[in-house]
Amino acid sequence: MAVGLISTANLPQDLARKSFSAMITRLMPNGSAPLFALTALLKDETALNIEHGYFTKTMIFPLAVINGAIADGTVTVFTVQSTADLVIGDLLRADSTGEVVLVTSVPSSTQLVVQRGVGTVAAAAIADTVSLYSIGNAFEEGSIRPQAVAIIAVRYVNYTQIFRNSWAVSKTLAAMPMIAGDGMVAESRSDCASLHALAIEKSLFFGQKFIGTRNGQPFHTQEGIIARVTATAPTQIVTLGATTNWTQFEAALDPTLQTVTDPKSGNIRTMFVGGVAQRVITNIARLNSTYMIETTTTSWGLQINTIRTPRGVFEMIAHPLFNAYGNTSTWAKMAVVVDLNAFSLAYLRRTSNVEYNEDGARVDNGVDAQGGTLTTELTNLIKNPFAFSVIYNFTAAAAG
Repeated sequence: MAVGLISTANLPQDLARKSFSAMITRLMPNGSAPLFALTALLKDETALNIEHGYFTKTMIFPLAVINGAIADGTVTVFTVQSTADLVIGDLLRADSTGEVVLVTSVPSSTQLVVQRGVGTVAAAAIADTVSLYSIGNAFEEGSIRPQAVAIIAVRYVNYTQIFRNSWAVSKTLAAMPMIAGDGMVAESRSDCASLHALAIEKSLFFGQKFIGTRNGQPFHTQEGIIARVTATAPTQIVTLGATTNWTQFEAALDPTLQTVTDPKSGNIRTMFVGGVAQRVITNIARLNSTYMIETTTTSWGLQINTIRTPRGVFEMIAHPLFNAYGNTSTWAKMAVVVDLNAFSLAYLRRTSNVEYNEDGARVDNGVDAQGGTLTTELTNLIKNPFAFSVIYNFTAAAAG
């Protein structure tokens, strides 16, 4: 990497044109920012301030967990772990016996008064820690208006982050034909664009929210997927053991499918994986499958791109960024599950390109060089973190 102005001092030997070769190979994986690229297909938003907030609601599924066994079928005062979200008129079904009870009073945060045996299943003893699940509500004729219940919206805030990348080439180097590529100006522009996209991509996954000052000016960074999921949906962070079989892998994926964010497309997730994780997942498929090689086969091996579970589909994308630091890194051994229906970007400033010292462009203090700067200011929105997941420590596959 060259930092700052590029001059002929940085020119690799024999890169300047000596023959008709016109191709240059970049030492960079193609598609190094797939998530940022996918956002071009998603609906984005406009941020109006460096602090971009939005509201989200999660559906309520009331339940009560018995705290102390119910001795018989006549007890009507239940001690429970919490009465949150329960109101008079709720019907609760005991998970162990099937008995339905009607809530007639909620005297405290840990007590319910109920009417027993509201249904065909007779009232009976209920063991400690049994769950009572809500199955709706019921009221008598001429009843008074029930207590109002509302789902309170939760406000999430993220900060915009300013991304900037520059390129600069001396006028002398710009005038020299190269042996490969389209010339140093075009190559430098292209490198700058790739690095700009990669900087945004890294932040979308690994960024952490921060606001402060730098050089006496406001400085702010955005919260990425991993930080957001870790903070608000810690149950979605999974660390695998020394080996992983299909049953364990499916269990790690399953929590992301508890909610459907787009009824039109069903439970579909995008899973970005490192190289080690990709190999382990493929080997899980190999060890838990039976396959046959035909005599006419001229290629051999497995390449898994889609994982199907009974509850959903996971489209797997090998992320070059996760492989940047080799197979021993944490990134290479992890997978990040993303629900694209619940992910978008909010732009305060869309990408702008300001160039100098080129024909028709502004002059930059008379410097005998030309260059430019890309600037983008945005933040990301993760509206349902429970549909995301981070799975660490893919190490080895196992049958089972």
